[in-house]
Amino acid sequence: MALFSAMDRRRRTGWAFAAPGLSALAITMGFPLVYALLISVSSMTLLKPNLSPFLGLANFVQIMSEDLFWHSLFLTVRYSVATVVGEFVIGLAIALMLQRTLKMKPVYFAILTLPMAMSPVAVALIWRMLLQPNLGIVNQMLTGMGLPAVDWLGSSSIALSTMVGIDIWQQTSFVVLLLSAGLASLPKDPYEAAEVDGASPFQQFWYITLPLLRPISAIAIIIQLINEFRTYDLIYVLTKGGPGVSTELLSFFAYKRAFQGLSLNEGNAAAFVLLLIVLAITVVFFLMLERKD
Repeated sequence: MALFSAMDRRRRTGWAFAAPGLSALAITMGFPLVYALLISVSSMTLLKPNLSPFLGLANFVQIMSEDLFWHSLFLTVRYSVATVVGEFVIGLAIALMLQRTLKMKPVYFAILTLPMAMSPVAVALIWRMLLQPNLGIVNQMLTGMGLPAVDWLGSSSIALSTMVGIDIWQQTSFVVLLLSAGLASLPKDPYEAAEVDGASPFQQFWYITLPLLRPISAIAIIIQLINEFRTYDLIYVLTKGGPGVSTELLSFFAYKRAFQGLSLNEGNAAAFVLLLIVLAITVVFFLMLERKD
């Protein structure tokens, strides 16, 4: 009985210390989330800013009955998968190279963190100037080499791919930092045993490095996947969803519906669909990771 009472006291003490932080989170995150949920099931618009009458799931049914919503969802999945795969592959390659580098490693890390430290809006403005069709330095270099100029952000066939490349350029450094920390923490004994057994460098990488990096890789992928699903800054500055709707991701669809279409309720409903998708992907990914472990 004394043991259980001591455990109860420690549990109550823990909750007492955690209560201020949990209360702050509930106020700063819980209240806006609950209010947004109320808006998504209401009839509130910018022209009629009243919650009542409540419509239930009618707003969700309305947006999900539109082809543009599914188009935006497909683009969001395509954009997110392409950027996360690119960031992880390039980031892993750079992290492996930095692991073998002994000289000037802090300098390389400092250079790599520059894109990550920049605001997405600033990055978008810089690349918008670089990719300007007539005066941008990228097209100037292409024409100087005898190649035709490219309308990087004005062509519906390559605008999304251009945004993917810009996003990878900025966000890869974050993946490099995470994977480099993971590589630095790996034990040395398995590699020494593998060398004694005559394993090649590729076999060591495939059978030792990748399995041991699985937890940190999962964290990097999940964080980046969440970031990419809610990408908004790059779209707004670079293309505003254009040309046409070729780069209108779900986050920008929600913005347009809420503030340009004046339908706050439907915009919030689209944002909640995006939130539920991200939560579902996160849960499934971690369940798969635990199952493999």
